[in-house]
Order: sequence, then structure tokens, then C-alpha cells
Amino acid sequence: MSPAIMFGLQSALGYVAWLLCFRTYIWPRLSAMEPAAAHGVIASLHSFRFFGLVFVLPGFVGAHLPMGFAVAAAYGDFATSLLAILALMTIRIRPLFWTLVISFNLLGAIDILVAYYHGSEFNLPALAGQLGAGYAIPVLYVPLLMISHTAAFRLLARRHPKAAAAVATHAPA
Repeated sequence: MSPAIMFGLQSALGYVAWLLCFRTYIWPRLSAMEPAAAHGVIASLHSFRFFGLVFVLPGFVGAHLPMGFAVAAAYGDFATSLLAILALMTIRIRPLFWTLVISFNLLGAIDILVAYYHGSEFNLPALAGQLGAGYAIPVLYVPLLMISHTAAFRLLARRHPKAAAAVATHAPA
């Protein structure tokens, strides 16, 4: 099996496995929680995205990992992490908290979509071995991140129509 096929298969199965887990165990609890608490759980998960900086750490990834992919993915994850941490720190200041929740979810989802675009542009599946130890990030961690962003947007739309309108207003065309 070629590295490109293996990477694609593992990425797809990462989504399948996390969707099954999320639907069975996580979504029922999140959707039953008070909105700020549910978004706090999602922010807690995304607060660890600082780990994406490993994409620019020499020796952790291969020397031939395309920098056009690595830099954007690393710093997009880092910025998302900082916004999620700030959201957690401001949970008692609700207007600021909701602004940061919308911000980290928008930035984080866009970051993942841009990483998929760059991955395709630079033929990352064929170079998946260059991810080194970071290989687990796109096949195990990214599916959960994207699913949780989708859940966050769903929660925002359901429980906070004003927040949903703000997301729609600031969404890229």
C-alpha cells in the first residue's frame, strides 16, 4: 500500500472512529450541558493545539516537509490554542468569553481547512513520512478537532441565535 493511500485511509478512518465515539459518548453530554460549560469543554480540547508547533520543530518532522504546509499549520494551531486558553480564562466574563469562543472556533476550523488545502497543494499524502512523529496529528487529532468545531457551531446556532448570526456575518465567502 502506498504512503498516500495509507495516509488517506487512516485520515478517513480517524473521522469515522471519532464520529462514532463523539455521537455515542460526547455529543449527548455536551448537548445536555449549560452552553458555557459545553463550550468550555470544547475550548479545553483546543487549548492543547499549541502542540501543532511541532510541525516547525527540526528533528521532530522530516527535513523535506513542505514549509508552506508546516508553517501555516503550526502557527494556525498555536493561535487557535491561545484563543481557546483565553476563552477558558474569561468564562466568567460572558461577553468576552463568547467572543473568544466564536473566534477560536472560526480560526481553528479555517486553519484545518487551509491545512487540508495546503496538504493537497503540496501532495502531503505522498510525503506523509515527512510528518515523522507528527503523523498522528492529522490522522488521530485533527478529525476530533474538526468534529468538535462542528459541534461548537451547532451548539452556538441552537442555543445562541445572536452568536450564530455573528458567525454567519464573519464567515469567509
